[in-house]
Amino acid sequence: MSTDVVVEPDVGQTVPPPPARVVLKKGRARPFHFRHPWVFDGAIARVEAGQGAGPPAAGDEAVLVDDGGKPIARGLFNPDSHLRLRLYSWDADRPLDERFWRERLIAARDLRRGSGGSGEGPQAERLVFGEADGLSGLVVDRFGDYLVVQINAKAIAAKLDTLVGLLKELFAPAGILLRTEKGTREVEGLELTDAVLDGDPPPRPMFLESGGVTFGVDLLEGQKTGFYLDQRDNRLAAAAYCADAEVLDAFCYSGGFGLTAAKVGGAKHVTAVDVSDAAVTLARANAELNGVADRLTFEKADAFDALERFAREGRTFDVVVLDPPKMTRHRRGIEKALKGYFGLNRLAVDVLRPGGLLVTCSCSGLITRDDFEQQLAAVAARSGRDIRILERRGPTPDHPVVPGIPETDYLKCCLCRVGGQAGR
Repeated sequence: MSTDVVVEPDVGQTVPPPPARVVLKKGRARPFHFRHPWVFDGAIARVEAGQGAGPPAAGDEAVLVDDGGKPIARGLFNPDSHLRLRLYSWDADRPLDERFWRERLIAARDLRRGSGGSGEGPQAERLVFGEADGLSGLVVDRFGDYLVVQINAKAIAAKLDTLVGLLKELFAPAGILLRTEKGTREVEGLELTDAVLDGDPPPRPMFLESGGVTFGVDLLEGQKTGFYLDQRDNRLAAAAYCADAEVLDAFCYSGGFGLTAAKVGGAKHVTAVDVSDAAVTLARANAELNGVADRLTFEKADAFDALERFAREGRTFDVVVLDPPKMTRHRRGIEKALKGYFGLNRLAVDVLRPGGLLVTCSCSGLITRDDFEQQLAAVAARSGRDIRILERRGPTPDHPVVPGIPETDYLKCCLCRVGGQAGR
């Protein structure tokens, strides 16, 4: 039974004509009865124009129906993507109007009340996590008095003005920023530019406390929305293994894992590597801010190249942290991504001392936990070194997982003890 609220039109209100219909191929309806919101073109038999209208354009509403014509859900259409329809309401008669989006945002806000959110207290939290909040393609993070919006779908980009107005109404921020994600133009046909959408620009840097460490973050030009809120608990978990350790923090960005290892975990020394000049500069400033700069060394380098060089030099570590960026944004890239994870973890094992800790992460939602751990098994077999997973971890609670949408279980973080000899 649908839990969506049925809204009756007001007296005298003009009822809009029926929207376009997206008709599924025979036998392709099952995922949508389990409320998966993504309808790819390969599942679609045909698209029928709405009454008195032409073919649906990007952002137009459309109703999903099975091969027998029975309505399933309502969503927003995008003719420029293989992900043709994103579903939002499982009451196919419910229009996706301002009232609908307000209810969705209120539900996302209320879900996080009393849960501790990301653990960041009032300073920073994820307010909207796309599909997990019934808002496919939309991410909203809060940093103090500022909101950072990330649009990952051309369909919902058509609702941006409405969403900004509702965010102002519900959260009264000092400013609302738009950040874009690499790859959305190719996948979605979406072209947006980073901008201040409303209010004042934030200070640069803005400072926040996370897990006992103070970070300067750049909301305007930093990676993603400015800071990785999802890894907070994992940084603390890894730090618990770092007392007196020599640590390698690959893909360090603003220094999250490395700084937490040094300041909270008591690491002896941290080598932090990132390919971005801006990231290295930010991480170095954060080390000085926290009074641990004497225990961190920073290198601007590609992480793969750095790991290969350390192995040639015979340089080893007690702890290696791998937190690479997303390796695939589409299903056809899964095999290549798994090869990338295998190569990266194989190199890390070569520079780990016997009994060392490997902290290895994947933020690719299309890579399952089973697939990620299978490549670790392959690394163990190829290297001849035992790998034992001590902790299987995910994101902070403000990034909830929906059982029927496996892509919401996107962040895999494994803390592994690695036996045997380094370099073998």
